[in-house]
Amino acid sequence: MFDIARHQQQVEDAVDFLRSCLPFTPEILIQLGTGLGGLAKALENSVTIPYGEIPYFPCSTVTSHAGNLVCGRAENRYVAILQGRFHYYEGYTAREVGFPVRVLSLLGAETFIVTNASGGLNTSWSPGTIMIMADHINQLGDNPLRGPNIEQWGPRFPDLSSPYDRQLQQITQQAADELGYSEVTRGTYVCIPGPSLETPAETRLLRKFGADSVGMSSVPEVITALHGGMRVLGLSVVANVNDPDNFAPILLDDIVQAAADAEPRLQQLILKVIEELD
Repeated sequence: MFDIARHQQQVEDAVDFLRSCLPFTPEILIQLGTGLGGLAKALENSVTIPYGEIPYFPCSTVTSHAGNLVCGRAENRYVAILQGRFHYYEGYTAREVGFPVRVLSLLGAETFIVTNASGGLNTSWSPGTIMIMADHINQLGDNPLRGPNIEQWGPRFPDLSSPYDRQLQQITQQAADELGYSEVTRGTYVCIPGPSLETPAETRLLRKFGADSVGMSSVPEVITALHGGMRVLGLSVVANVNDPDNFAPILLDDIVQAAADAEPRLQQLILKVIEELD
């Protein structure tokens, strides 16, 4: 049986620890996904705290995720960056995956920018496309809000009619236009459990669901952020495009490399968005 009181105490202990370590309250939380860890270098006067030093933080087992909380200033805003994430396929529950976002939301962060690398399901796109997440489909079979609800953290049944803030989407599209980035579009992201990649038949099914890209992360964190009252922007780098009628082997190294190739554009886009925030 899930011990909600113990979980609440663990979250509060982590919040208290970070409050004692950080000289400021982060306004914006950014989570960096596979191959996208470099944005942390752009922060000014940064403080780096390894996940292992933060009480009850999970530890990432994926080599492309550094596992640090990096806090500093970007575009005159106080920013916290989760340099690496945790996944359901690593053995964590959806609630555990969302733990860092819960902690940072209670610390005071009001805006959540989540990034990931995904497989393209929309065959009109090309690798390197940056998808502004307009909606998502949760196929994990788990939800970070499952179990008793803590009312002071958020409502029992949070509304997800507009999970990704429309104003943030508009700001991001405008920022992309100003930067001259043509391969930036909007779409729906579907989250699957992993770690096995999808078969051609599964790809056809996900496309019929209405998904434009597929990945193994982000949705638990987004639901946690929404429950905590944060506004959310999702950015997914399409690392490869899956055509079920002409399926080719998908290699993790290729996904990491494609995400790394797109990282400079993604970094500039995020910094431009932060600059334009009200």
